[in-house]
Amino acid sequence: MATKAEMIDAVAQAAGVSKADAERTLGAFFDHVVSATQSGVKVTWPGFGNFSTTQRAAREGRNPQTGAPVQIKASTAMKFSASSTLKQALNGKSK
Repeated sequence: MATKAEMIDAVAQAAGVSKADAERTLGAFFDHVVSATQSGVKVTWPGFGNFSTTQRAAREGRNPQTGAPVQIKASTAMKFSASSTLKQALNGKSK
């Protein structure tokens, strides 16, 4: 697992910028993804994937300790779909 600090270090080194600049840039990217998807906009990064939201309906679950029924509220969840380019890169296949 890469920590936030490790990710900032790697991006700063790869882009040839300071760690502070890398952190601000990554922060701005993630802030944009959150605000855009909250508005219902799908964020697409060609060659990487898509960020979008999906709605989860209210449902009944179970308390794992007691088995008692529990009401789970409806919620919005973040969804990421990898692009075919990313899938091929992860699986060692070339186009």
